[in-house]
Amino acid sequence: MFAERQLRAALTGLALGGLTLTTLQGTAAATEAATTKVPATATRSLTATSSPVATASPVATIEDSTARALARSLADPTWRKQVAKAALADQDVDLLALTAHSGAKPAKDLRTALAKAETDIARAKGLGKDTPSLLRISLAGQSVSGSTLAKATPLVASAPADDDAEVIVAYDSAGNAHRLDAAKAPDRPVYIVGIDGQKALAAGLEVIDKELAAKGLGTAASATASRTASTTAATSGFWTTRINSISAGDVEEPWFKGSAEIFTLVTGFGTDGKVRVDTVTMPYLDDENHTYYPNQILVNWSNYKYNLADVVLMEDDGDTNYSSLAKALAAVLLTVTDQGAYIPLVNALIDAMPTSWWTDDPDYVDSFYTLARETTGSRIGASGNVRITVDRYYVSEL
Repeated sequence: MFAERQLRAALTGLALGGLTLTTLQGTAAATEAATTKVPATATRSLTATSSPVATASPVATIEDSTARALARSLADPTWRKQVAKAALADQDVDLLALTAHSGAKPAKDLRTALAKAETDIARAKGLGKDTPSLLRISLAGQSVSGSTLAKATPLVASAPADDDAEVIVAYDSAGNAHRLDAAKAPDRPVYIVGIDGQKALAAGLEVIDKELAAKGLGTAASATASRTASTTAATSGFWTTRINSISAGDVEEPWFKGSAEIFTLVTGFGTDGKVRVDTVTMPYLDDENHTYYPNQILVNWSNYKYNLADVVLMEDDGDTNYSSLAKALAAVLLTVTDQGAYIPLVNALIDAMPTSWWTDDPDYVDSFYTLARETTGSRIGASGNVRITVDRYYVSEL
């Protein structure tokens, strides 16, 4: 959700309501008074459940609590300047690492709670214990100088799970909560707390690969090779379907979020006659109605028994539990048997994903049925949301 390459693009062009450097310095208090305040509970623990934000998702609850704790810590001028400097230097700041490199007391106090929050997030998303730190902060709004940003004492918010939310709750350094309009950029700087979507997605797809491989439904991906390039490919080489270009609609996120993290499930029957699922990441797919030219391998046909495969594009906006997703996929797909002919598997994949696992929407992006090795040219997805151009590509042995 907050991958480094995405945030500036997602926030570029969002005016701060005519805000200037002078007004940033002199009218922070007036702006604060102009926002609508709601009662706030003085909370020091990042895992506390008391919040004016109604969040059923464990991940959203942790993000909101982190935002509240970070906002309180910004009352310290030294720490506030350090956060401002980091936010201006990087599009996506690792919050745990930032506290580790600061000698300010608020940073040290925050770090202890952040360590537990990171563990809780990894557990909520069904990730392993070796998952890297995921909590990030970014600055929403136009660029300002570090000194000006430090004097302004920005609000801190977490992106709500619902893209259609009308209100975003942000916190100030006194612990007060403010309701911001989700439809337009705020009239003062705001730090957004979120998760590094690319790292979470990479770790999550590893979980899916391993779970499906353990059930005989796929091959665990190599950390250095294409996720669809199987080690069982014929020694003389293999045929693939390659994406020359791709564009998607309805993937643009609102101002308080980065772009959605897109991943693809490629399904068919493996050479052993069992259902097979291969995962493919698409980290470049940021903006809606923009055409990308990745030349990315989508299907490795040496993995499949039949000359047909299905493709489902999904997005993770933050709350996906990958362990639960992998177990559900395995439970459903293990019931599908080879009948001696190709069977569409898109519906089986979608049916395996209860909406209770995806509190942020939309989760389903599009799907392509009956993709064959001979398929070339332009194809439009079943939902009309994604257009791809593909060709046949032979990967030869070195």
